[in-house]
Amino acid sequence: MRRYLRPVMHVGPGRTDSAMEFGQCWFEHVEVLSRDGPAQVIPAAALNGEERARFDHQSDVPTLMGILNTTPDSFSDGGRHATEHAALIHGKALLSAGAGLLDIGGESTRPGASVVAADQEIARTAPVIAALRAAGVAAPISIDTRKAAVAKAALQAGATMVNDVSGFTFDPDLAPLCAAHKVPVCVMHAQGDPQTMQNDPQYDDVLLDVFDFLSDRIAALVNLGIPKTKIIADPGIGFGKTLDHNLALLQRISLFHGLGVPILLGVSRKRFIGTLSNVPDAAARAPGSVAVALSALAQGVQTIRAHDIAEHAQAIALWRACVAKA
Repeated sequence: MRRYLRPVMHVGPGRTDSAMEFGQCWFEHVEVLSRDGPAQVIPAAALNGEERARFDHQSDVPTLMGILNTTPDSFSDGGRHATEHAALIHGKALLSAGAGLLDIGGESTRPGASVVAADQEIARTAPVIAALRAAGVAAPISIDTRKAAVAKAALQAGATMVNDVSGFTFDPDLAPLCAAHKVPVCVMHAQGDPQTMQNDPQYDDVLLDVFDFLSDRIAALVNLGIPKTKIIADPGIGFGKTLDHNLALLQRISLFHGLGVPILLGVSRKRFIGTLSNVPDAAARAPGSVAVALSALAQGVQTIRAHDIAEHAQAIALWRACVAKA
């Protein structure tokens, strides 16, 4: 029977000598989940050496990934940065506001979106990446794509990371390309493709099903030559998930630290935030987005992907001051 281990994270003062540190967080207990019985809570001291080693990856300072969509139809900012000039200005503004890296995408993955041809996606992204590098931007740049041809053009233009919402299942050539270029990757869970993913998503256990998918994909990427130290995982909030699925994942997101890689969370301006807060306008969901991000940081999540970088950066600075370790 497989044991799924979720560290029960705490922040702030009160840490005992027996607690395990995890970045800004610490934990003394672990929730043990399984498919065959009720959850149990055990002392972290009861973990064996291999189990403890799963939680060695940590970062004391959360990273903000700024979203730079060069699409005409993204759900909250479609068309605003579709020209090279507008994208360049916005990318530099995101970095100035506190983003540690940029995530540039040329294909909308909103529910119902259609596949974009690779050449069109390249035309939307590669020139922007090249322009950012020509303007002196040295920060890491991620290409948000499912296609090897798009990633190749982006890497040639100056991208340094690949973020695939399909979990490297859409294009079999993408992972080998990343291995050859020795770049970090983000592997995300999605049930179905953007066109159909919200029709009727079903899971046996959303938390464990998503964990197993990511665990399997990480193993596959390692087998293809991508070191585990270069892999980040994203549970894919909103990608083939209902409101209840999203909340189940967010409430126990520290489970995913057991994958042995850093966790990225992308919830910015998403529909479930509007549903819970009664804010239909996606561009007005920054406060809700920040609230979810802070909840995730309290569970040890290392990277937050966001549109509203200045708001997130200010909130995180205050959060870190309030939960500083004694």
